[in-house]
Amino acid sequence: MNKAIFFDIDGTLVSFRTHEIVPSAYDAIAALRKKGHKVFITTGRPLHLIKGLQDARFDGYITFNGSYCLTSDGEEIYCDAIPPNELSALCQHEQQHGPYPYAFMGLNRVTVNYVNDRVIDVARLLDLPIPAVDNMDSVARDERIMQINLYTDEADESPVMQAIPHCISNRWSPLFSDINMRGNSKQHGIDLIATHYGIALKDTLAFGDGGNDISMLRHAGIGIAMGNANDTVKQNADYVTDDIDNNGIVKALRHLGLL
Repeated sequence: MNKAIFFDIDGTLVSFRTHEIVPSAYDAIAALRKKGHKVFITTGRPLHLIKGLQDARFDGYITFNGSYCLTSDGEEIYCDAIPPNELSALCQHEQQHGPYPYAFMGLNRVTVNYVNDRVIDVARLLDLPIPAVDNMDSVARDERIMQINLYTDEADESPVMQAIPHCISNRWSPLFSDINMRGNSKQHGIDLIATHYGIALKDTLAFGDGGNDISMLRHAGIGIAMGNANDTVKQNADYVTDDIDNNGIVKALRHLGLL
């Protein structure tokens, strides 16, 4: 029976050390597709910021933590943007209770209210450009925004989330959090993709390493945590493989008989 395999990017396919896809993982993706399995990206990133995977072929993409799903041909399967009133509420909260940095992530660009050391650190961590500073009130009004990045400690997150009650935090780093419309997650994205392609949930596998991967690791037929994941992520997986830089993906696929 052919399977659908869902891969997180950062820390799963792409190494934080090299900022490139692990060569053995690249070969594994090609081998899986040759065997007739379907392979999908599942990420908090937008499509335009998926780097280092240009030469790997996938059957579809779950982006913005399940808020925007599409096929490899660009067919839109699902889109749940954050409403302008919710975005404006965040702008007002920051103006009244800040300052704190946050970014609006759209389908084509990312903007931030201001840049500090933490914003720069996150960009370096993920090997991404520093977001452009813009008038966030105007962006909230005029652009379709799929995700907010909040650059605060987890302890400072609660008051912000109270200002945008229809959103939910998908934190996977101590430096920042991904914020999406409530109800969206990588788990939800897997359901959407599986329905679109007629794939049974029992025939799905998910690979991840971060806090925003937990929902899909628990939900997929088999959830595989990378060896570099933290203990909480590992506790929510069916199987724990080796680190990303030690060919963890290939080792898990061989263990499961898919390679």
